Amino acid sequence: MTLSLQRPATARRAEPAGATPRSPWPEELAVETSGLGKRFGSRAALDDVDLVVPRGCAFGFLGPNGAGKTTLIRLLLGLARPTAGRIRLLGRELPGGSAAALARVGAIIEEPRFHAHLSGRENLAVHAAARERAAHGRIDGALARAGLAARADDRVRTYSLGMRQRLGIARCLLADPELLILDEPMNGLDPAGIGELRELIRALVGEAARCCCPRTCSTRCSARATWRRSSTPAGSSRRARSTS
Repeated sequence: MTLSLQRPATARRAEPAGATPRSPWPEELAVETSGLGKRFGSRAALDDVDLVVPRGCAFGFLGPNGAGKTTLIRLLLGLARPTAGRIRLLGRELPGGSAAALARVGAIIEEPRFHAHLSGRENLAVHAAARERAAHGRIDGALARAGLAARADDRVRTYSLGMRQRLGIARCLLADPELLILDEPMNGLDPAGIGELRELIRALVGEAARCCCPRTCSTRCSARATWRRSSTPAGSSRRARSTS
């Protein structure tokens, strides 16, 4: 799943000195790929994927296991290199602009991991210590937005799977991201947990016009209860197509 968090122009961060200039492509787009491909030896995991994800939306990647969803997410996050095509993320061409673009992205790949003997708040403090100074001041707000303020000082070993998923999102929010990419955020949740996470995703997109991109194996009907746009890597060409 991808959450695009679009901010007003007046609220955008100042570009750091010496930063790579932005690419001249539409500012309203969070993600754009053109002819994207990834091969593992003779096997094509992705082939000729053209994808456009606007800012300010929840955009779902739908498809069965093996369709290439996680591979696509890894390419977007710079965890793997494409064998063909181009990627633009938040106005920057990858891989050249990866550092600047990924600093504005929050991501969860598979299930988020935490120190079970620490509280939710302490886990976020550990993560904040590795980020910019302002991240520590966002801990309380991130916990509140994730609906964990009342359990923030409980040890993570007492959290349900849904609470750990929400703590993972809270950890992402420490970076004040413009884009959230979530890999199967509802995997393993019961119906109540799925409902809570859907409401959180809607709130995150709405309050800051973020873009959220979740990957899911759920049915298209179920997915649309959460996000308005979706793409399916389909057929032998694995071409992503709009279903909105």
